[in-house]
Amino acid sequence: MIVVESLRKSLRTGTTTVEILKGIDFTIDKGEFAAIMGASGSGKSTLLGLLAGLDNPTSGNVHLNGTAISYLPEDKLAKLRGRTIGFVFQSYQLIPTLTALENVLLPYELNDESGDRKAGLERARQLLVSVGLESRLDHYPVQLSGGEQQRVALARAFILRPPIVLADEPTGNLDTSNGKHVLDLLLQLNHAEGTTLVLVTHDPALADYATRVITLRDGLVVSDHRQSPVATQL
Repeated sequence: MIVVESLRKSLRTGTTTVEILKGIDFTIDKGEFAAIMGASGSGKSTLLGLLAGLDNPTSGNVHLNGTAISYLPEDKLAKLRGRTIGFVFQSYQLIPTLTALENVLLPYELNDESGDRKAGLERARQLLVSVGLESRLDHYPVQLSGGEQQRVALARAFILRPPIVLADEPTGNLDTSNGKHVLDLLLQLNHAEGTTLVLVTHDPALADYATRVITLRDGLVVSDHRQSPVATQL
C-alpha cells in the first residue's frame, strides 16, 4: 500500500545544507497499523508530509496504492491525495466558519464527482454519530472542546473511505483521558473501514497499539519491527 524508496530530504539554509532524511526504504502492507517514532528532530513529521504528498523529496520516491506521487503535477497529485489519503492533524485544522457536519462533509464536496450531496451528508452524519458527536452536528469549532474537535477531524479523515489514513500526533494536544478516547475511536474507525494507518508519535504507550513500529534517528531508520498490539476498547 505504501512503498518508500531511497527517500531523502535536505534543506538549504544560507551556505549550509541540512539533511533531514538520509535515505529511507520501507514498505507498509494493506491494512497495517504502523507507528513512526523518534525524538524531536528525527525526521518523522517530515516523512509523514512526504507520504502525504504535502512536500517533495530531494531524491527518492513514495508510492501510494501503486502510484508514484513524489513528482506528480500538482493537479494530479491533489486529485490522487483527495481520493487516497485521510489526514489527521495534531492541531485539528478545522475551518472555524463551518459546523462540525460541514467540516466533515468538505472533502466529499471537493472530491466527489457524483454530485450526490445527500449521500455525502448521510455519510458525514453517520461518522459523527460513530465518534459520539450526534448532538454536536451544528456546532462550530469554537463551541467544541479539544477532544471533540479531534473527533470531528477523525470523522473528516474517513469521509471518502480512503485506503490510507495518516495521523500526525493525533493525541498530542489532549489530556490522557481524551487522548485514549480519540485513539480508541481512530482504531475503531480504522478496523471498520479496513484502512492502512500510519501514525507519527513520540509516545511509546501510543505505539504499543500498533502492529508495527518504525523508529527514526537523525534521518535514518534505526529499528523496524512488527509486534502484537495491546488490546483496545473496540
